Amino acid sequence: MDNILVVDDEQEVGNFLSFLLEEKGYRVSVAESGKQTLDLLNDHKFGLAMLDVRLPDANGLDLLKEIKQKLPLCKVIIMTGYSTVKTAVEAIKLGANDYIEKPFEDIDQLEVQIDALFNDKDYTENTIESLAHGVGFIIGKQAEMKHLVTLAYKIASKNVNVLIEGETGTGKEVLARFIHQASARRDQPFIGINCGALSHALLESELFGHEKGAFTGAVNQRSGIFEIASQGTLLLDEIAEMTPAVQVKLLRVLETREFMRVGGEKPLRTNTRILAASHANLGETVRQQQFREDLFYRLDVVKLQIPSLRERNKDIPLFVSYFLEKNSSSLTFSDEAMNLLKNYSWPGNVRELANTVTQLTTLMDGEKTTITPADLPEKIILGNEIQTREKNSSQPVQTTDDDTTDLKSFLNAWENHMIHSLEDLRNFDFNHIENQIKELEHRVETTFMKQALIEADGNRKEAAHLLNISQRKFRYLLNEKNKED
Repeated sequence: MDNILVVDDEQEVGNFLSFLLEEKGYRVSVAESGKQTLDLLNDHKFGLAMLDVRLPDANGLDLLKEIKQKLPLCKVIIMTGYSTVKTAVEAIKLGANDYIEKPFEDIDQLEVQIDALFNDKDYTENTIESLAHGVGFIIGKQAEMKHLVTLAYKIASKNVNVLIEGETGTGKEVLARFIHQASARRDQPFIGINCGALSHALLESELFGHEKGAFTGAVNQRSGIFEIASQGTLLLDEIAEMTPAVQVKLLRVLETREFMRVGGEKPLRTNTRILAASHANLGETVRQQQFREDLFYRLDVVKLQIPSLRERNKDIPLFVSYFLEKNSSSLTFSDEAMNLLKNYSWPGNVRELANTVTQLTTLMDGEKTTITPADLPEKIILGNEIQTREKNSSQPVQTTDDDTTDLKSFLNAWENHMIHSLEDLRNFDFNHIENQIKELEHRVETTFMKQALIEADGNRKEAAHLLNISQRKFRYLLNEKNKED
């Protein structure tokens, strides 16, 4: 169906698009208000709608929902000014296929976008999956991840800043590479830099470069990343760790596209696309006054949140297959071993899983063909034991004679788990450790209270006296705190 609906209250825009599209053989209807749009939707069918987000009598997002309800197969391009790009991104989340910014600067690109939507060449799942596989980004089977990577693909061609959030090891840099490869900058440099791994002076020099003699050791002039990747993509990983002084300079780059080398006097220009990544909630760091609010809003044009591996445990077999193939290994995992992998909490997420598979292929290839539970690292076995105990701890408190033995077993598993976490800091997640400490506190308190109740024959007053605490605190620990946990 070659019918196109153009919705814009600016008559010049409607006339321009009508002329452009009719010259290409499309049949075009123009609406200048929400009411006219609804009337046309009732009387005609359209294969494509080009929709302005701001109309005098209607909200563009509401009209988008109306179009998708009446014509589910109709493709939608949102038309927006720069100030409403976030609204356009929200529209994509609601089902729009693409967006373009007004005024239209590249008419050829506009025609390509329209033709591509009608021909469905550039928006197929196969294209997305191929690009994702090429950079090692596993989409998996969950609808949430498919939606995430589809949104990433749609905004890849836009020159907008993207903020990627997710726990350590979830694959933020891999998603950034996917965006780069899906963009028109794919043939230009992609450079990632960890803002938390470099000192203030070194990070400033890496980003902006320096002049000869700018500081001790600057024996030559040096170009920074904003020069080297001027037409490419820059990933600023762990951007929450960036010092306030560098934040100010980065804000200027985003606002003016200009910067100066350290020790320099001449402004230079850059067209680098910036992707930012953080394992911390950047909005929360702003509220804690640890990150500039104006810089945050510049970076947070599009936010992509990658779920943890715990939330994607059904995809673990896909990750394992990918890492085995990457390591050219013919090993397989038994069902029991795979279940242990799926039930483990993976504080280091995908990075920890990749390291685990690599370690197993290094040790086991040539020795055996199938990985069993006995071959898995002890931390995974212990982690499963703790997970099981955490689930069981949610059961009602019962007084038994085995509590002391259970506590000893739990403490041994807990201690071993902590030692393994300490020895494997590359896969370290302090939030996970904090949860384990809370679980330890809960288990010890519960065991002591149960034992006191046994010795006091169920008398809470006497049990509180045995523990040398007030009845009120005993009641809180036994009832209210258990509910909180």
